[in-house]
Amino acid sequence: MDELDTALLDPTRLSIVSLLAATRWAEFGYVRDSVGLSDSALSKQVSALDRLGYAEVEKGYVGKRPRTWLNLSETGRAALTRHIAALQRIAANAGEAGRQHHQHSAD
Repeated sequence: MDELDTALLDPTRLSIVSLLAATRWAEFGYVRDSVGLSDSALSKQVSALDRLGYAEVEKGYVGKRPRTWLNLSETGRAALTRHIAALQRIAANAGEAGRQHHQHSAD
């Protein structure tokens, strides 16, 4: 199971990365509301993803209001793709093992 990304085992981080995978440069408030986190909780998770190189953070202004935008980096996108593929393999292998067990127990 070493293909699983330990950073993405956290459901909150997986939710953030999955949301960012579907868009480019999402506004912080949109991500916060979509994932259902407080500002501080999202900041903490984004900092962790940024340290891993999975997220990109851009700060700027809309008029006079400060804004923060988030983006999934290519590294983050590749990590998510590998992680999902590993989860799909685990599910497929478990399903096959279950079918084989059922078949042998019916014999």
